[in-house]
Amino acid sequence: MSDSTLDARARASATRSVSDVFEKSRTHDRLEQLEAAKQGDLLPYFRILESQAGPVVEMEGRETIMLGSNNYLGLTTDERVKQAARDALEQYGTGVTGSRLLNGTTPLHVELERELADWMGTEDTIVFTTGYQSNLGAISSILEPGDTVICDSGDHASILDGCKLSGARLRPFRHNRMDKLETMLERAVADGSGALVVVDGVFSMEGDVCDLPPIVELCRRYGARLMVDEAHGVGVLGKRGAGACELFGLEDDVDLRMGTFSKSLASCGGFIAGPEEVIEYLRISSRSFIFSASAVPAAVGAALGALRIIRSEGAELMARLLDNAAYLRQGFRDLGLKVVEPGTLPDGSEATTPVVPVIVGEDWQAVLLWKALFDAGVYTNVALHPAVPPGGALLRTSLMATHEREQLDRALEIIADVKGRFPDLPTG
Repeated sequence: MSDSTLDARARASATRSVSDVFEKSRTHDRLEQLEAAKQGDLLPYFRILESQAGPVVEMEGRETIMLGSNNYLGLTTDERVKQAARDALEQYGTGVTGSRLLNGTTPLHVELERELADWMGTEDTIVFTTGYQSNLGAISSILEPGDTVICDSGDHASILDGCKLSGARLRPFRHNRMDKLETMLERAVADGSGALVVVDGVFSMEGDVCDLPPIVELCRRYGARLMVDEAHGVGVLGKRGAGACELFGLEDDVDLRMGTFSKSLASCGGFIAGPEEVIEYLRISSRSFIFSASAVPAAVGAALGALRIIRSEGAELMARLLDNAAYLRQGFRDLGLKVVEPGTLPDGSEATTPVVPVIVGEDWQAVLLWKALFDAGVYTNVALHPAVPPGGALLRTSLMATHEREQLDRALEIIADVKGRFPDLPTG
């Protein structure tokens, strides 16, 4: 046999040994469930919204009470916010077609960053195109291989992805367990490296408030830096609406804070607030900032318009929002449903947030319950494994300041009726 034949066979053998990277799309462990859900019109995701995001919406041809939106203050339909978006559109067009580093910074970006810093009480802020990019860019830039990052197990995916991208040693601790956090800080000391603790101010799935005071004390004791994701806290908690850090009076004790525009600020985008030297470093080192196109002007204009409303009228809006959340949570309790409790504040009062999750249990039961409610005219969000632990599926409801009491009462009537078809639901 010739050498050329042997070479050809070796090349053929090598070619045959390469596996298809698309194989996982045909064999993943959720494929059977996904197909069954599609065939039964039970898929709770990618449903079509056909109207503005208000307390009552049009979804797939019918009127639906919206209990699954993060439009906490209801400002996406506020005429002043829409006008701010229109003004930005007319002034700067549909897009700036470049990154913030190059041609993508407008006067609106500068105004927004200045007003955010003033609102948050920090030296500076940096605005990203999305909230996800804010966490990803900040964490992956601040940390490097050899550092240690410590995260609550309930932290948002964008935090965990930023940690992975940084190459730092990741040490998670069990949700809101201060003894576990201290163990991880002790290990960080043993690592002999820099350490950053990152927690959510309000946890997005459970809706509970982070127990910040002992976290601040532990970080101080062990010399670790602290970053708080205020995505679900800004425009919701504190007298100014600056988030959980303000609520606890710990703004000066937290090194970095992150926030989003896609919730209370009625737009899309995100920001990091903190010391001027750190923010300036992010401007020249954060890859998700440098290599991503700037947000469209209308989004920046809308965020700036919403921020100005919150700073002038936020107290009343936030009071209505949290009152609605407390009302719905008590309604669920009265129906015998098991809700995730939000925790308590240092003064012993309930730490109410706009997120009110109902514990359902198994994934499939959660999907069936969601569909029954959707068909009856109530939209909720479904959280399934791995977003929650196995057997811990949730119906995640969330409130708006613009929900009227009769809308919530109607939703509770529908839920009470549907609940009777699900005798195995966990009880409170």
